Amino acid sequence: MSSPSPVPSTPRPVAVVTGGTRGIGLAIARDLADTHHLVVGGRSREAVDAVVASLPSAEGLVADLADCSAGGSLEAALEELAARLPRVDVLVHSAGVLRNGTVAESEVDDWAVSMTVNVVAVAAVTRALLPALRRAHGLVITVNSGSGLTSTPASGAYCASKFALRALSDALRQEEREHGVRVTSLHPGRVDTDMQHELVQFEGAEYDAGAYLEVDSVVRAARLAIDAGPDASIDMVSVRPRGWRP
Repeated sequence: MSSPSPVPSTPRPVAVVTGGTRGIGLAIARDLADTHHLVVGGRSREAVDAVVASLPSAEGLVADLADCSAGGSLEAALEELAARLPRVDVLVHSAGVLRNGTVAESEVDDWAVSMTVNVVAVAAVTRALLPALRRAHGLVITVNSGSGLTSTPASGAYCASKFALRALSDALRQEEREHGVRVTSLHPGRVDTDMQHELVQFEGAEYDAGAYLEVDSVVRAARLAIDAGPDASIDMVSVRPRGWRP
């Protein structure tokens, strides 16, 4: 097991990234690694340790976001993390689950897990780290989806959770302005990730990576918010695939 790097005593900014072991979260973590101390969130200790070991200054946050109960996996991990983080400059919520199916076909658990991981866990992580975010006048990025703007058939649970995540982001933004914390709701369209492979398989379609956004395009959209001057708040960014490449 890799040993996490301690939080630097120098004023190196701190970034916490949930879902930091794959897809968009991993890409954002790697993009920030040269300038930030990273806290890489994930459910698997093995996967988290592998990413931590590959970054110059990083540590892990291992928790099951589906376990938001009192005294559960997430609460215990957050209590330990919040106690040792003096500041959080960037908090990226990239973890999420995708449950497909019509309302008639979906199990109640599909709805419960979608709302817990995609919304409740986001609120829990943010709440635990708000004191550190306020000290840094930090930025919260919620990685949402086009499904947080327009609902589609056979994805009601996912879309509902993403609409709720947008509402959470909007409320948090208004509440935290006076504390200097900014909140960006980032809405990528279809991205060439593992989750996209799952969706296309469910749809029974042929996978065409050229029809989707590259992960780096989403990272650049996130960077728009991260690199904004202290006078600016990038409240929402929607980035869609063109559907073709020259």
